[in-house]
Amino acid sequence: MVSFPSEVLKQLRVHLEQEKKELVARIAELSAQDPFSDPDRASDNAASDTEASEESSHDRFAAMVDELKAKLVSVDAALIRIGDGTYGYCTNCQSMIDTDRLGILPTATLCLSCETKKAHG
Repeated sequence: MVSFPSEVLKQLRVHLEQEKKELVARIAELSAQDPFSDPDRASDNAASDTEASEESSHDRFAAMVDELKAKLVSVDAALIRIGDGTYGYCTNCQSMIDTDRLGILPTATLCLSCETKKAHG
C-alpha cells in the first residue's frame, strides 16, 4: 500500500484540525443565536407571528447546525484515517483516491469511480 509522504499528512492534519476548531466554534455560535436556546422563551407570551418567526429562525439555525455537524463528522473521520494509515484510499474498493480530488475535498472517502457509481445508483 502506497502512502502519502509524512510531511503532506502532517500539513493535512494541521489543516483539518483547524477546520475542526472553526466548525466547533461556528456550531456553538449558531446554537447560542437560536431563538429556542433562550431559557425564558418557554414562559414568554409571544404573539403568534413572533412565535412563527422564532420557529422559522430555529428551523434555519437547526439546518445550519446539522450541516456543520455532518462536516465535523467527515473531518473527524479523515483525521482518524490519517492516524491509522488509511487516508487517501477508497473505503469501497481500497484504490488510491486521486490527489486532485483530495485537494478539493480532503475528507473524500470514495474514489471518483465509486462516487460516480454511488451517485448513479
